[in-house]
Amino acid sequence: MLNPNKWLENYGDYLFSIAMLKTNNRETAEDLVQESFLSAIKSKEAFRGDSSEKTWLVSILNNKIIDYYRKKDVLKNTSEYLVETDQSFTDAFFSPNNFSDAHWKKEAYPQGWGSGADESVIKSDFQRILEKCISKMPPKLVPVFVSKFIDDEETDTICKDYEISPSNYWVIIHRAKLLMRNCLEKNWV
Repeated sequence: MLNPNKWLENYGDYLFSIAMLKTNNRETAEDLVQESFLSAIKSKEAFRGDSSEKTWLVSILNNKIIDYYRKKDVLKNTSEYLVETDQSFTDAFFSPNNFSDAHWKKEAYPQGWGSGADESVIKSDFQRILEKCISKMPPKLVPVFVSKFIDDEETDTICKDYEISPSNYWVIIHRAKLLMRNCLEKNWV
């Protein structure tokens, strides 16, 4: 049974944290959560109870976030963006020799990540640093990266949702992973 009067109290902070992680903008996150609640109220008769109330609200929010990125055209002209930034991106991580050899620059070479202190502290600190690293990514990489690695969405779904080709998807994922690794090594390890 749905209880809209308790949604803000029970799920507001949780939904807001999801929206913040995915948009990195407080006002946008607040608007998306509010839109999600309004949409849920309008469609509460359609709730079949196949999932929990929380899961249903998260699903609505995720759809609102996808719509937000579509309307904003963040991923518009992705192919051109990837081509335009290819050389500077490659130069940041790989030696200027033959790129096909894929030799890492000394300062960009992946480092081993050690283990250590108390797990709950690590998890909390890591979450904060992860959010910081996501916020530093180029905006065209964020929605695809978050969908893949935070939401664990399938490749086909991501390509369809954001209307990108599979080849652009893989370039975006590759670049996002390199940037994330680099950021985590500088701020976490």
